[in-house]
Amino acid sequence: MVVNDEIPADLYPTEADLPYEEEILRDPFKVKGWWRYLVARASAPFKKRSILYERALKALPGSYKLWHAYLRERLDAVRPFPITHPSYSSLNNTFERALVTMHRMPRIWIMYLSSLTDQRLLTRARRTFDRALRALPVTQHDRVWPLYLKLVSLPGVPVETSFRVYRRYLAFDPSHVEDFIDFLLQSKRWQEAADRLASVLNDDSFYSIKGKTKHQLWLELCDLLTKHATEILGLKVDPIIRGGIRKFTDEVGRLWTSLADYYVRRGLYEKARDIFEEGISTVITVRDFSVIFDAYAQFEQSALAAKLEAAEDDSEDEMDDGEGGKDGVEKLAKKFLEGCWLNDDDDTDLRLARFERLFDRRPELLNSVLLRQNPHNVEQWHRRVKLFEGDLARQASTYVEAVKTVDPAKAVGKPHTLWIAFAKMYEEHNRLDSAEEIFKKATQVNYKAVDHLATVWCEWAEMELRHKNFTMAIELMQQATAEPSVEVKRRAAAEGNEPVQMRLHKSLRLWSFYVDLEESLGTLESTCAVYERILDLRIATPQIILNYAFLLEENKYFEDAFKVYERGVKIFKYPHVRDIWVTYLSKFVKRYGKSKLDRARELFEQAIEQTPAQEVKPLFLQYAKLEEDYGLAKRAMNVYDRAVKAVADNEKLSMYEIYIARAAEIYGVPKTRQIYEQAIESGLPPNAIKSMCLKYAELERNLGEIDRARAIFVFASNYADPRSDPDFWKKWKDFEIQHGNEDTFREMLRISRSVTASYSQTHFILPEYLMQKDQKLTVEEAVDTLKRAGLPEDQMSVLERQLGADSSNPAANKDSSARAVNFVRSEVAEPEPDTTKMAVANAEEIDLPESDSDDENIEIAQKSVPAAVFGELANKVTEEQEGEDEGAAASESQIGALERIKRQRRQ
Repeated sequence: MVVNDEIPADLYPTEADLPYEEEILRDPFKVKGWWRYLVARASAPFKKRSILYERALKALPGSYKLWHAYLRERLDAVRPFPITHPSYSSLNNTFERALVTMHRMPRIWIMYLSSLTDQRLLTRARRTFDRALRALPVTQHDRVWPLYLKLVSLPGVPVETSFRVYRRYLAFDPSHVEDFIDFLLQSKRWQEAADRLASVLNDDSFYSIKGKTKHQLWLELCDLLTKHATEILGLKVDPIIRGGIRKFTDEVGRLWTSLADYYVRRGLYEKARDIFEEGISTVITVRDFSVIFDAYAQFEQSALAAKLEAAEDDSEDEMDDGEGGKDGVEKLAKKFLEGCWLNDDDDTDLRLARFERLFDRRPELLNSVLLRQNPHNVEQWHRRVKLFEGDLARQASTYVEAVKTVDPAKAVGKPHTLWIAFAKMYEEHNRLDSAEEIFKKATQVNYKAVDHLATVWCEWAEMELRHKNFTMAIELMQQATAEPSVEVKRRAAAEGNEPVQMRLHKSLRLWSFYVDLEESLGTLESTCAVYERILDLRIATPQIILNYAFLLEENKYFEDAFKVYERGVKIFKYPHVRDIWVTYLSKFVKRYGKSKLDRARELFEQAIEQTPAQEVKPLFLQYAKLEEDYGLAKRAMNVYDRAVKAVADNEKLSMYEIYIARAAEIYGVPKTRQIYEQAIESGLPPNAIKSMCLKYAELERNLGEIDRARAIFVFASNYADPRSDPDFWKKWKDFEIQHGNEDTFREMLRISRSVTASYSQTHFILPEYLMQKDQKLTVEEAVDTLKRAGLPEDQMSVLERQLGADSSNPAANKDSSARAVNFVRSEVAEPEPDTTKMAVANAEEIDLPESDSDDENIEIAQKSVPAAVFGELANKVTEEQEGEDEGAAASESQIGALERIKRQRRQ
């Protein structure tokens, strides 16, 4: 084999390559053979593989697979080298040879274009991009344009070239105009960027691919126009920004500030000041006002600072000129023009005055903003008037504007207060004629509420009173309360919108003021006429009724006053009539006493019949007091008895206590026993029954009826759980220690245990079928059931003994709640002591002295019965009885309970 000296020997085929060489020799136009050869030599040097690729592509120049693989390997091979390396030139030539046949393949173009971009071959790359766009179909251009835009965005690319590329790209895809605008802004091409933004905003079909709204784009355009006012021409900035102000109301403050900033940058400071003033006077939100005012204040401050700085520079220049000297002409001009205001360039004082005036006007400007938000806000108009305090002309003009602007139907607040304040302003300056004219116009306004119009009339009359025009005040009230004629009513009904003037004659506020005037300035007849007119119009209140009656009583017309009360109780219902009834009954009883007792009783019966149970208690007490003072004690007791049944449940206990106290005072203490029994059986709450029983037991103990007191304690024990009410059992224990014996004390302890068991929750553990009345429960079954339920041993033993005792003594197996109040005498035999009970250890047992069974050896101390036992009726004994009979009767009647017991035992 002949070896070429120019090609290294290692690049020639070896013996291992012979099978592949033979295969491609047999069929050199088959891609598979070449590809197997290349795969087999994947680890060979790139130069050897490039020779294989060249041979293969020479045989198959239209194979995309071979070209793509070859170009990728060449790109990987030149990547470590700098872009100035000669290998890149060879790579570019290879791409050019490939594109001869692969010019329809976008991947080949993309690989080539990316390589040229990395090599920074701008001109060659730009021309190659153009060739690619011409060679590829339009449907594949979207794969080329991102690389093209990346190329023209590189630093060093001429701006004009980039512009032309972007314009061509927008012709391909107009939706990416925002990218072009961003590029223009980065390139500081403000004019074209503004033109493009304006065209985008004028295009109604534009849709932002970046998600920006028309509002955001508009703000960007405004910022661009204002920040580069001297560089952008051809666009009418003022109409554009004003159009945005009209269209986008949520950024009005920012747009006004931008427009003013535009004129500031153009050097038109007075125009900018006008824009600030216009913006402040047109915005309707406090936020926009704050934005504009802050910008305005900053502008004035900057102008003042610039002027002060310029003045300092001028003074330095004058000092320099003074040192160097001036020519004669300048000195002569300065001499003649000195002091002339036209030649004065120093406007520092003017700018300072503008700055201070701006801050002085801020409250007024802010109030104007709030009034533009809602011109019918009455409170803001009042605040505006206060801003001009001391300036009567401004206040008057503000009131005039307010009453013209505020619509009563839409007003927020009370619009009549504007008219009243307007009139008072003239009154304070002694302009009564003007104040009356204002009030007259105010009475013609159609307010929302009748009370507003009535207030205007009342204020007008009060003004006349302050200036001693009493007759005029009464005439005003007569005019205001006059009912409109039928013709006027018919005309108002035909119009369909009835003004408040048609309902003014029924205003209670107006009539109340009118009646006060008549009481103070008029006669009794005129005042009564006004009251009667109020009643006829059916607008009276309970207070009006009371005032009318008091007026008649002061003038000694008592029967007429009572007739007024009668009319009042017929007009009103509860709870409004309560004060009328209480006053009426009190006045009637005070006036007539017992002279017209039947009529007073009828009034009380009528009042009680109309009064609900929650409020009838005071009337019953007043009724009973009447009977006690002027009637019969029996009737008084009947009233109390009706009261305890008629009052509400929460007041029954207190009513019973009053009933018992009055019965004890009138009839004596023994009379209260019946009331106590009635109270206990009346269905009071358990706590009330217990409290009543304790008082009853204390009464019996004081009377010496120990057995009665003990029976009451036994009955009350059903309502007192020893675990939650130890006070009751302590009182019973103290009672037994003082008055009982060992047996009665043990009985108390037994009852205590029984009540404790009945209140405990143990019986709830038993199954429901064992709780039935017809089911016989043995002791063993109950104990077994309680063990399964987990009851402790000590509680089970106590319950077992109780069940055993109950089963052995059926007569004693009764429910403690079935006990009734059993009043017994002291002679009843005490039960025999139960040995089984005594055998049980009692932790609460105490030692008591044994009582003597011999009644004759008992010494009972005698005490006189208190006078409270007999009550007031015992003192009404006729003074005509003889002294001896009176003494005997008194001694017989004062025998106590203990003495009666002793005499009976002796018999």
